[in-house]
Amino acid sequence: MACMKLLGSKSEAFHRDGQTWHCTSGLQSDVTVEVGEMSFHLHKFPLLSRSALLEKLIGELTSADSSTCLFQLTQLPGGAKAFELVAKFCYGVKIELTSMNVVSLRCAAEYLQMNEEYGDGNLIAQTEAFLVEVFGSWTDTINALETCEEVLPHAEELHIVSRCINSLAMKACADPKLFNWPAAGCSEAGKATGTVLWNGICTSTKPQPMSDDWWYEDVSFLSLHLYKRLIQAVEAGGMRPENIAGAIVFYAKKYVPQMNRQSSFKNLNSGSTISVPSEADQRTLLEEIVELLPNQKGVVHTRFLLRLLHTAMVLQSSPSCRENLERRVGLQLDQAALEDLLIPNMGYSVETMYDMDCFSRILGHFMSMEQASASASPCIVEESQIMDGTHSLASITMVANLVDAYLADVAPDVNLKLQKFQSLAAAVPDYARPISDGIYRAIDIYLKAHPWLTDSEREQICRLMNCQKLSLEASTHAAQNERLPLRVIVQVLFFEQLRLRTSISGWFFVSDNLENSQNPSSVVSASKNGGCHQRVVSRGRVSCAEDMKERISDLEKECQSMREEFHKLVRAKRGWSFFCKRRSHPCNSKSSKHCSIKAEPPFVKEDQYHANNHAENKGPGC
Repeated sequence: MACMKLLGSKSEAFHRDGQTWHCTSGLQSDVTVEVGEMSFHLHKFPLLSRSALLEKLIGELTSADSSTCLFQLTQLPGGAKAFELVAKFCYGVKIELTSMNVVSLRCAAEYLQMNEEYGDGNLIAQTEAFLVEVFGSWTDTINALETCEEVLPHAEELHIVSRCINSLAMKACADPKLFNWPAAGCSEAGKATGTVLWNGICTSTKPQPMSDDWWYEDVSFLSLHLYKRLIQAVEAGGMRPENIAGAIVFYAKKYVPQMNRQSSFKNLNSGSTISVPSEADQRTLLEEIVELLPNQKGVVHTRFLLRLLHTAMVLQSSPSCRENLERRVGLQLDQAALEDLLIPNMGYSVETMYDMDCFSRILGHFMSMEQASASASPCIVEESQIMDGTHSLASITMVANLVDAYLADVAPDVNLKLQKFQSLAAAVPDYARPISDGIYRAIDIYLKAHPWLTDSEREQICRLMNCQKLSLEASTHAAQNERLPLRVIVQVLFFEQLRLRTSISGWFFVSDNLENSQNPSSVVSASKNGGCHQRVVSRGRVSCAEDMKERISDLEKECQSMREEFHKLVRAKRGWSFFCKRRSHPCNSKSSKHCSIKAEPPFVKEDQYHANNHAENKGPGC
């Protein structure tokens, strides 16, 4: 229940007629006080007996030949509404002190110098005592802080604003279960579950546990400068950065409608009557919010940071604001989603559809952090630090996958320059890509969307992927991909054959060991030991060896088919090159040896390569 205090005991003695207040005591008015557009026709004695300022003004303005005086109170805090309550207090009329009027009354009493020298229990003492009660209630303190906006300079001088903020910060930082915060009436946090109405009586079975965000909505109605001071106060009070970030996110989504238009966030203020601020106000608010966000990594969701960055671009925020957001996103890029990183380019003079420069800067911040952490790590680490290194490797691997997916999405853009594609792909080191399937997919899409690239440019872009790290599916696709240069296809086939040889050799080694383990001596030894378990294991090994032989046979067939496809491709390429050579500059038979084209694999000469293949065909494996 809201705090309230009654002052005075007399019944109502005033009535209002338009812009004029009259006292109905029956005595003729001898003083007129003008406050704004309102005029108060009152009596001298009740006023000068309570206020030092009014006593001084009445004494100076009362002439000897006139019993009435007239003066204006243009600087009175709270205006006519506050002076009405002051006049009623001076006459002893019953008034109500609430959290909504106590601040203006306290400032008006200070301005009018209504201290204890002009009567015990004067208005300054009464309002100060009631403020102490207000600070004990969460809701009343918020109401009082909101009313400070009307009399802000005077409330600052009397330290009412700082006392309200400190009270709210103490309650927000305290454990709600321990101190029974917040008081009744704030948000929906303190409601009980299992509420049942029986004959109009509300019964609750179990109180609802208080969550950490119970205070977000209550303080979101504060103006920006008061909200900023409250956030700084709760931060100084030791609140967890995650809770502070949650409150700021709530405030931003409520007062920056431009961000809600550009993102999928739900507008939390859909039912509010607050007017939509202008883009200039939103820009100022967004820049202040970015400065308020905690600097710790991970306390603010990466998706929200990217939404802020997108909105900052739309609102044309300051370069420092955008740079701050890019740095924050870069520190936790491994937690980002691809759809959030696809930020459209702003303006009409841009080349690409998406802002790749922004993504490149974000990636640069992440790689700088990774390099700094790697250089700071000692060569000899303790066992407790091994998990940190594993986490770092996992994060850069996630970023590498993110970069590959990003390149695959932007690759169809015909305006994307080769140098920009290469620089973005090369920003991630090779060790961060355990498998090169992602970068191969991006390269293939880029080559398909840019068919005018020369052979040298195609070979240049294909150097971005490691052919040794392609999976079997990717290698099969690359071996039949006509968009790839011949040299790359040869490399893919070579490494696939090398991998196949290694696998077959390993399987033959295992198979020989299994056959040796099944000789009679081992059976005799097993019978001597009396273990039926050994016979079961031997049968399992026999079946495993049969499975391996079948797998080896399948791999041999796949290898033979890949070899035939390769020979067809080489013959077709050689014939087409020879035909082009003859058409371009024909040569005689004597100099034909100088005009022939000889295609060589990257690591083995052609004659040696065919000789090796011929020797392999005679062997037991291939």
